[in-house]
Amino acid sequence: MLKHLFIQNYALINALDIDFDKGFTVITGETGAGKSILLGALSLILGQRADSSVLKEKSKKCIVEGKFDVKNYSVQNLFQKHELDFEETAIIRREVGAEGKSRAFINDTPVNLNVLKEITSKLIDIHSQHQSLLLADLQYQLSVIDAYAKNENLLLEYKMVFSGYREAKNNLSALIEKATRSKSDLDYFQFQFSQLDEAKLDTDEESELEKEQQALTHAEEIKTALQKINYLLEEKDENALIILKEIQTILTGIQKYLAPADTLIQRISSIIIELKDIISETDILSSEIEYNPERIAWINERLDLIYTLQQKHRVSSLGELISIREELQKKIHEIESFDVEITAKEKATETLRLKLSEIADKLTASRKKVIPAFESDIKSMLVQLGMPHASFFVNLNKTEDFLPRGMDNVLFLFSANKNIEPQEISKVASGGELSRLMLSIKSKTAGQNQLPTIIFDEIDTGVSGEIADKMGSILKKMSKEIQIIGITHLPQIASKGKDHCIVYKKEGKETTSTHIRILTQEERVKEIAKMLSGSQLTEAALSNALELLNGR
Repeated sequence: MLKHLFIQNYALINALDIDFDKGFTVITGETGAGKSILLGALSLILGQRADSSVLKEKSKKCIVEGKFDVKNYSVQNLFQKHELDFEETAIIRREVGAEGKSRAFINDTPVNLNVLKEITSKLIDIHSQHQSLLLADLQYQLSVIDAYAKNENLLLEYKMVFSGYREAKNNLSALIEKATRSKSDLDYFQFQFSQLDEAKLDTDEESELEKEQQALTHAEEIKTALQKINYLLEEKDENALIILKEIQTILTGIQKYLAPADTLIQRISSIIIELKDIISETDILSSEIEYNPERIAWINERLDLIYTLQQKHRVSSLGELISIREELQKKIHEIESFDVEITAKEKATETLRLKLSEIADKLTASRKKVIPAFESDIKSMLVQLGMPHASFFVNLNKTEDFLPRGMDNVLFLFSANKNIEPQEISKVASGGELSRLMLSIKSKTAGQNQLPTIIFDEIDTGVSGEIADKMGSILKKMSKEIQIIGITHLPQIASKGKDHCIVYKKEGKETTSTHIRILTQEERVKEIAKMLSGSQLTEAALSNALELLNGR
């Protein structure tokens, strides 16, 4: 329930403070006084977007703050869900800065607009003048039936499963599309993989083959060089071994006279041994070197294959080719496993479909069950509101596909006159009839919605006299269960309120400002008298106003 409203620097409002009590509060005021401005400011704490255009004084921020009694309403779980402190009085505040940026707070904790909307939607409903046009909207009609049937929990369950089902269907469709597209590439991937796989590539193979290719290509040159080394070291008349042995003999002859000769002899012996080893190794290498044109041809062919594959795949190493081969193998495996994955996703999607269908059937059954009582209630209300011959019917039709609110379409059919075939509301209802019909619907669904507060902005559009009086009585009756705040221009409705507020303008030297205050009983008589007769108060109007108030 809305207990207090504070508005600062909004449109024509400098600063405004007002308390609201339970029951039925009426708000009146001259046209243009700022009643709509009041609702505009209130809509900020309900999550409506705002910019700097709402600021009265552009250099200061706008503040709208509402205090709500929430102790007897089922909103504690919502506060816990969003990790907000829960107090019996919730303080909801919205600030709009000079630069147009806004901030929202619930019990002094910053929240985003989605959270703000979610919580305030459980606290207050503003029925503006244009909202009666919603009666022509099929989704709104369906929401009315759901509110009357108390389908909130069932709808919440449906929406959760519907979201999962829609996501599963989208994922399945994307997978099937990907599989179809990929399968068309399978032959190409398979050909490329087979070409690389059949090549039996090894990371070090290219460099080893290139070395062997060099060796085989220059085999004769290498063999000649090795043989020449052997000749110089061992076979030539004056070869290195003969010279070293002669040196060794000379040193041995002077060994007993020259002490260092021992060391020189040992070193020469080591050189002779190393030289013999070199001769042996070059001899072996020479014998192994053999010109092999077949091996050269094979190596050249193998290297050509490697170079061709590298050029084709625009890489420069065997490692990169091997990586491409592994990636192709992975793609092929993925494509070949699509059928298994699709089957699994189809099964999961079907499970969700069956669950969704089950909940949709429950929603349909719940709606069908309440429609007769709802039709009867609305007809009864319309009779009270001066439409004794009105007809009202609800058509419920099953759809083939799942919709966001189930598998039903709802259509309200209405006729205000006797023996006139009921038709869609948008085709037959006048402004006054729409107002009465909307009030009838609100009065029958408000309790089911368990909303603490409903604000009616001129629900009396298009009605007057006795009908307005009956409208006022209905609003007063509704206020026994929930808080009703009604903005009205009709004295019949204004007289039914427990409290009466007036919105008025003050002309300053430079600016005009909007204000609101609660009227005393005496002021209230005069205000209703003005609504009856205009600015010139007459004894008849005052008497009439007093009679209206005493009859409330």
